[in-house]
Amino acid sequence: MPVRVSPTDRIHRHIDELFAADRPLPEILEEVARLGAQLLMQAALEAEVTEFLGRDRYQRAAACEDARPGSRNGYREVTVKTTAGPVKLARPKLRGTIGAFASRLFGAHVTKTNALESLVIASFVRGLSVRDVEATLAEALGDQAAISKSTVSSVCQAIKGEYEAWALRRLEEVTLDYLFLDASFFRMHPGSPAEPVLAAWGITTSGKPAFIGLAPGTGESADAWHGFLTDLKDRGLASPLLIISDGAPGLISAIEQAYPRALRQRCVIHRARNILAKVPAGMQAEVKDAYWKIFDTGDLKTPPGPKLAELIDARISEMAARYGPTYPSAMKCLTTDRDGLTAYLRFPAEHHPRIRHSNFIERTFGETRRRTKVIGRLPGETSCLSLVWAVLDRASAGWRGLAMTSDGLRLLQDLRRSLLEPPARLRPHTVTTSPGAGSPETVSTVA
Repeated sequence: MPVRVSPTDRIHRHIDELFAADRPLPEILEEVARLGAQLLMQAALEAEVTEFLGRDRYQRAAACEDARPGSRNGYREVTVKTTAGPVKLARPKLRGTIGAFASRLFGAHVTKTNALESLVIASFVRGLSVRDVEATLAEALGDQAAISKSTVSSVCQAIKGEYEAWALRRLEEVTLDYLFLDASFFRMHPGSPAEPVLAAWGITTSGKPAFIGLAPGTGESADAWHGFLTDLKDRGLASPLLIISDGAPGLISAIEQAYPRALRQRCVIHRARNILAKVPAGMQAEVKDAYWKIFDTGDLKTPPGPKLAELIDARISEMAARYGPTYPSAMKCLTTDRDGLTAYLRFPAEHHPRIRHSNFIERTFGETRRRTKVIGRLPGETSCLSLVWAVLDRASAGWRGLAMTSDGLRLLQDLRRSLLEPPARLRPHTVTTSPGAGSPETVSTVA
């Protein structure tokens, strides 16, 4: 193991590499869960060594008042038996110490792991509370389990601190072509219904995916979404070209207030679900097939732009005329906000499959919900947001971007100029002249 690369950094890199690999997301998340447990165990062990020596890695003893004699001297690999299988850890070796170092968390031989498994669970699920973790460890090991508050606190605060720093970061350097908005519901408080967690992610002008924002919301109301988007703007996020979302009225209103110049795309998958919910089960397959044929542009030679949007809008009218007499409610749903269903057609054709719906992040949200389902509820915002952020943040490292062709870049540049950088409006300039005697004469010119 390289001297200057800590074991915790190695685990972080392993997680990043895992998400960069081309593997199914559920498979990746299962392995990340195991690596997350390993990471917390390793961090706890490192924290105990730091407390024992009274200083961090590479920190001089002379600079620390509470430093003790001794220094780190590499690592020894050990295997910890857990209920989830063996986990390999790097146990720090020390030299020059007055007394022998023994981990109070793992035991002398690093074999007792109920405490660590409890610590991992408590850190993610029980609100990242030091008191809760200490209580859980006492239950697992008995009253004699002596665990330092500083050790517990450093592990419990790690994820919370990372999330809080991420949530306050500036966004001026992030320039998006596409911004996706969605929410997922989690139970946070006892006796309360599931509450939304609002999320924003996007595709930058270089085609790279970016995880932008995450925050709790008191219902998917206009106020909740407006506050969320206002925070992103206040931290420097400029208007994207296209915002993709579902059709929640509060969300649409907030988008139009926060980024009025951006085009808005209504998720075609959400709209399909809305339509099929108003059609009898026996006819759903036929209506679904007809719906998706509307957006099949493979047989059209029309390039992206307003003309292509008009052709697809005509198909919407044809379907509404065909099924309207039988399923009026479904067809009313289809024709409501039809401009929102075709906005994506003004953008590069190679981007159409990804920018016409907001379902991408739902798969990751689904994995998060699956992990929390066995818990029943997450006690409070801190625990919920930290867990959801940790999953999405790691998952974002493996999100695919968009290919940027020369034709596509030119089209995006044209859209940016027309939507976000329009020419200055011509204003009348008034010049007052005095044609001799009498009242002054006013002449209007254009500036």
